Amino acid sequence: MPAPASSSLAAQPYWWDEAPLPRVPGTDLPRNVDVAVIGGGYAGLSAALTLARAGRSVALFDRQRMGEGASTRNGGMTSGSIRPSLAELGRNFGEARAVAIVKEGKTAREDLYRFLDEEKIACDFHLSGLFKGALNAADYEALAREAEERRRLLGVDSVMVPRSEQHTYIGTDFYRGGSVRFDIGGLHPAKFLNGLLERVLAAGAGVHELTTVEKVERAAHGFTLSTSRGTLQARDLLVCTNGYADGADPWLRRRIVPVRSRIIVTEELTPEQMARAMPKRMMHVDSRKLSYYYRPSPDGRRILFGGRDGTTTGDPHEPTDHLRAELERIFPELAGIGLSHSWFGHVAMHRHMIPRIFVHGGIHYATGFCGSGVVWARWTARKAALKLLGDASEPPSAFEFEPPPAIPLYNGYPWFIPLAFAVYAAQDRRAMKKGERAA
Repeated sequence: MPAPASSSLAAQPYWWDEAPLPRVPGTDLPRNVDVAVIGGGYAGLSAALTLARAGRSVALFDRQRMGEGASTRNGGMTSGSIRPSLAELGRNFGEARAVAIVKEGKTAREDLYRFLDEEKIACDFHLSGLFKGALNAADYEALAREAEERRRLLGVDSVMVPRSEQHTYIGTDFYRGGSVRFDIGGLHPAKFLNGLLERVLAAGAGVHELTTVEKVERAAHGFTLSTSRGTLQARDLLVCTNGYADGADPWLRRRIVPVRSRIIVTEELTPEQMARAMPKRMMHVDSRKLSYYYRPSPDGRRILFGGRDGTTTGDPHEPTDHLRAELERIFPELAGIGLSHSWFGHVAMHRHMIPRIFVHGGIHYATGFCGSGVVWARWTARKAALKLLGDASEPPSAFEFEPPPAIPLYNGYPWFIPLAFAVYAAQDRRAMKKGERAA
């Protein structure tokens, strides 16, 4: 049995130790702006930057501190993952749209890397590559097919790693081999957030944190926003709240499901332990339904290990204990290792499970990043801002869709999460037993 979670664990993100949440100087609320943006994470900041640099007056709002949500609570992996397979996308949207979606993932990742370089944002970015572990032979074959699709459609190099060679990439016998791709890396989420915010402020956008947008109404020339600090008029409105949508937009809340994603952090490991566990210092995920993601800290001294939380209220110890057990299942050598941090943030899921750009009631939206917001939040919000501007200098995004459908019997509280997690966990147990029998 793993050691129980300690009440002395820091409940705030590890990332905040080195890059605390910035404090934005308070400014008066304007009476009128060209565009109001709701949501102060990567998405809202990216949209505000695009709009302000295009010469629009912008007011950016968040009910918390800037970036206090998932933008500084994530694992910092630049995956830009699309959850449905190419075949699933083809069945849902047609083959041409499916291929366009997959190709845009590559474009979005490359654009993020270009942006970090051109803007000189120091956020410990490293193009490390990513190892994805297979639970059994069938998963390994599925990963091989995915690797071939990436090579064929995107020209992305991938390497299949049989179990006999996986210690070259990860110090575990838990997986039955895996795949390695070299176009994914990692960064420091809070440093990235701070760099984005600095550029938004320099571009002249108005940034209003700790300001709740309580109500939005259509007006003669746009929208009236009633906030906790007063009222303003906006010609256009862009919503980028993702997993933090609230009662001010009940229509959106019926379509977007907030799911907790939790990360634990080990105490400092010895250089020898890190070299055995993560010899290539890569990002890591696996093929489980309830997939786990883990990586070395930017300084290479700790392991950050994350997965979906499965709880909906409070901050109980059980999810931390569960992640510790899974960490030890993959790395038995780390049994009993001390933990320093455990926290969660909300990712946003919906029925089609791909990022979305859409317009409803005249309001523009960029949302539903499905756990891969480091790439998708910035990309889709930027594309939504260009759409709002009427800027045709770039091709339209493959993620411009109709709004996601409402979820039956759901109005914002994800009561069904524990049941869904139980089903997925049972499927994962069967997959692991299948791999054990074949070993």
